[in-house]
Amino acid sequence: MSSSKWMRVIPVAFIMYMLAYMDRINVGVLLPYLEKDLNLTAADAGEVAGIFFWGYLLLQIPGGILASRWSAKKFIFILMMIWGIFATACGFVQTEGQLKLVRFFLGVAEGGVWPAVLVLLASWFTSKERARANAFWMACLPVSAIVMAPLSGLLLAYFDWRTVFIIQGLPPFIWGFVWLFVIKDRPSEAKWMDKEERKKLLAELDEEQKRTTKSDGFGAAFKNPIVWGLVVVYFFWMTGFYGYTLWVPSVVQSFKQDPVTTGWLTAIPFTCALIGMFINSIWSDRRMNRIQHVVFPLLIAAICMIVGQFVTSPLAQMVLLSLTAFGLYAPYGPLWTIPTAIVPAAIVGAALGLQNAIGNLGGYYGPSIFGKLKDVTGNYHMGFYFLAASLIIAAIITSILGRHLNEGKASSQTTLKNTRPNVAK
Repeated sequence: MSSSKWMRVIPVAFIMYMLAYMDRINVGVLLPYLEKDLNLTAADAGEVAGIFFWGYLLLQIPGGILASRWSAKKFIFILMMIWGIFATACGFVQTEGQLKLVRFFLGVAEGGVWPAVLVLLASWFTSKERARANAFWMACLPVSAIVMAPLSGLLLAYFDWRTVFIIQGLPPFIWGFVWLFVIKDRPSEAKWMDKEERKKLLAELDEEQKRTTKSDGFGAAFKNPIVWGLVVVYFFWMTGFYGYTLWVPSVVQSFKQDPVTTGWLTAIPFTCALIGMFINSIWSDRRMNRIQHVVFPLLIAAICMIVGQFVTSPLAQMVLLSLTAFGLYAPYGPLWTIPTAIVPAAIVGAALGLQNAIGNLGGYYGPSIFGKLKDVTGNYHMGFYFLAASLIIAAIITSILGRHLNEGKASSQTTLKNTRPNVAK
């Protein structure tokens, strides 16, 4: 494995998306201060955090198309400048409505980045490398939380929430130019790459392209029940995932009011999340089992959420919050291998786009409903029960989809057996 492309492409993309994911982490840390200054109820705060995902939906499909037909590098650079503007603008809002509007457009700008990066990675890494490339890049999600939660807490010790939003909105403007000058859309444009290495890589990618099945498009994907099963799984997983991610800093703050301590304590669960991602993905690859490595982590997270409502010790609650994060993030690697295994090849690209576009709306409903339940009950208990129920539903549907995966394997083995030559005399 040549190290040149791994050291040139992955780290720059890693930091770029870390900065994007920061806008989904810092709002969770800042929520208690937003609620106080803007007179927000918990339901309002959940809406502010979650409305991002309605905007995020809009460029999921167009983003992939623009990156493929034009330039992933230039498209992402433009989006970085736009999201930097809206991330900074969060510090200048005066009302709840203004904050919701800014957060919505922040979601629009960041929504096109995910599919564009996947297009970029597909232009640089062969199919046998792509899973690792995606995994290394997606590790930026928990790493961003590990870094940004303490940083937000530290900044809050010296600045108000408005200034924190402004400070954390500036890095995309700087890193955008690093991205523009370092990243190339395809190996043929990379002058730093060894000629023989480039020639070999381009030949492998070209050969893969020739073998690729042409997609039948979204029309066929919309008619496929398995695709909708995957959409529902992702929706309920994201409901629990973002409901937890955006509200856990507020829960941690109830242990300790100091913002610096809150930031450091919030980083602990996300450190466990990073460990969970790597352990579960490696174990899943070794066992070549995807379903169990999605179902069991989701159930572990759900159980820990429920048990956490019956303990009062801050230490016990932190342990359970950390185990919840472990289970919530662990399915990332295995889950994204399932669509390519059970969805017909001709519609798998459209299926992935549909899954990510609609499924991410769970990022709106999780925080929003959690906040409403907190307002009604006055505590976090019902909110966590709701998130746990969402994860259990995702686990059950994943198990049902696993039957199609097993049927596909059995069918392949039968076909292989029937095509073997009969050498018996």
